[in-house]
Amino acid sequence: MKEYEIYSDIKTPICSKTILRLDGRSFHTLSSKLNLLKPYDDKFSSVMSNVSLDIFKEFSPAFIYTFSDEINILLDDILFSGRIEKLNSVFSSFASSSFTSNLNKYFDTENIKPIAFDSRIIPITSNEIFKYFKWRQDEAWRNCVNGYGIWALKEEFSDKIANEKIHGLKFQDIHELLFNKGINLNNVPTWQKRGIAVYKNNDDKIIKDLEIPKFNNDFFIR
Repeated sequence: MKEYEIYSDIKTPICSKTILRLDGRSFHTLSSKLNLLKPYDDKFSSVMSNVSLDIFKEFSPAFIYTFSDEINILLDDILFSGRIEKLNSVFSSFASSSFTSNLNKYFDTENIKPIAFDSRIIPITSNEIFKYFKWRQDEAWRNCVNGYGIWALKEEFSDKIANEKIHGLKFQDIHELLFNKGINLNNVPTWQKRGIAVYKNNDDKIIKDLEIPKFNNDFFIR
């Protein structure tokens, strides 16, 4: 029956680097169930960064970057002989287990359904690593701006109307809206604007960095 396992031998390209991106399944619903604070919940962020730390300790990747409900993992060595089926299943299941364990430390999870992450693989060349992580960090910044904008609008409008209004505003308009309410996005915590990274520093110590800079090529030359 082994011949029926038609996808088990599909592998990542030998000549490329590999990134896995994990995304939480139905985390919008989970957010409502947990009654997370808006626009950012420190406890939820701790859960996601702890999951990233658990992954780093277990699989020793080169770098992990997380924001919102996604985790981006840059592999140094290709595990499981590069088998895509194995990489996707092991990393997503490990993340789900770690998330559940960490969630129980911070929240009442009595009525929470089982947690799942999906996983996708991105083969990438060395000179595209910076471009990829800059793309994800730009998305983290967009989330930050829109998140604070919706949070501010919900003081005056319903959830539905607030979400509709935010889509019609440019970044400059949202900044002005927030500034008029006494909120300067330059002053919000760095991890909210730029995400969180887990990596080894020059002393070979694993760190969880909540003060990462804007990504550039030099950041990934270690």
